[in-house]
Formats: sequence, C-alpha cells, structure tokens
Amino acid sequence: MTTDFLSPVRLSIEIASVSGVMVLVFGLLTGMVMSNTKFKGKVIIETVFLLPLVLPPTVVGFLLIMFFGRNAPAGQLIEWIFNQPVMFTWWAAVIASTVVAFPLMYQSSKTGFEAIDKDIENAARLDGTNEIELYMFVSIQLARKSIISGVILSFARALGEFGATLMFAGNIPGKTQTTPTAIYTAIDSGNMQMAWLWVACMIGISFFMLLCVHIRSHNN
Repeated sequence: MTTDFLSPVRLSIEIASVSGVMVLVFGLLTGMVMSNTKFKGKVIIETVFLLPLVLPPTVVGFLLIMFFGRNAPAGQLIEWIFNQPVMFTWWAAVIASTVVAFPLMYQSSKTGFEAIDKDIENAARLDGTNEIELYMFVSIQLARKSIISGVILSFARALGEFGATLMFAGNIPGKTQTTPTAIYTAIDSGNMQMAWLWVACMIGISFFMLLCVHIRSHNN
C-alpha cells in the first residue's frame, strides 16, 4: 500500500519539478522581453500566452495531441529523433504541466520586471554592465519577489494538473499516473481510502505553497 500511495506522489513531484524549471526559464525570458518591448500584435501574443489559464484542460490536451501526435510534424520529428512517440510518456506529462503552468510564471515575472525602476537599470548600463549581466544580476534580483511567487504558483499548478495530462500522457501506473489521475482512478474503482489519502496529501502540499505566497505578499 505504501508503494501504491507514494508512486503517484513521487511522479507528480518529479514532473512538477522538471516542468517548474522549464516554466521558470521560458517565463523569465518572455516576461523580460514583453515587459521591455512594444510592437504591433503584442496584445495578441500575450493573450495566447495566457490562454491556458482559461481554456478547459481537455481543450489543452486536444491541442497537444494535435501538435505532438504521431500524425503531426512536431510529433513525427520527436519520434524520428528519439525513436518513440512523445504521447503517453513521462515527458508528455511534463509538457502538459508546463503548458498549463506557464501563464502564472509569465504573468508574475512580467509584473516584477515592469515594476523595476528603469533609472537603476540605466545606471548599471552607464557603469559598463552589458545586457546579459544586467538581466542576470540586476533585473532578476530586483524582480525576485514576483519571480519566487510565480515559481511557487506555477509549481502548484503543475502538481495539480489533471485534464490535459490524462488526455496527452494517459494514466499509466508507475509511468504517467500522477496524484490527480490516481485520485480519479481510485474513486472510479471505489477505493475511497486511497483517494482520501491522496486528496489529503494534495491539500497539504497546495496549502503550504499558497501559505508561502501569502506570507511573502504580506511581508512585501
């Protein structure tokens, strides 16, 4: 029973962790670019970035299948490189979690970068700091509170992802069965004891993460 309980929890944490790193990298880059540039169509691009927040998870899952499925160019390229399709694999769960968690990281990092006093950045440029150093050691440091909040929220979102993961990665025990999909299976099979244990675990982790965000916001 211990192994049956821990396997989905471990997979959820592993998938959310890898997804969190990917979301952090892409969220910081896009947040920085979008906060410092103006161009035609910017509103459209930002809307696309935020769409996974409001789209039904099944729609996100369907789009992932259409884009990364075996009949799609991206899916065929991945299968040619790795000699296997990406669907119903551990990486499919990572991709699904990354897509749904990205908007939270993007919005948080963009808000943090927009709040930076531009005079500080300009002063650093006058002191000879190049753009990469400015980004790494000045901008990120000044926006770190928003970035940390974004990391926590996006990790929590990735941890709780269900619909897109179920459609795109499946519900394979020990391989792609995360805690949310395990809860669904447990309820469907009438195993309410395991369902309650997983529900309690998810509530505990999510509560702790939201508490961290609240504490940071309160201390700002």
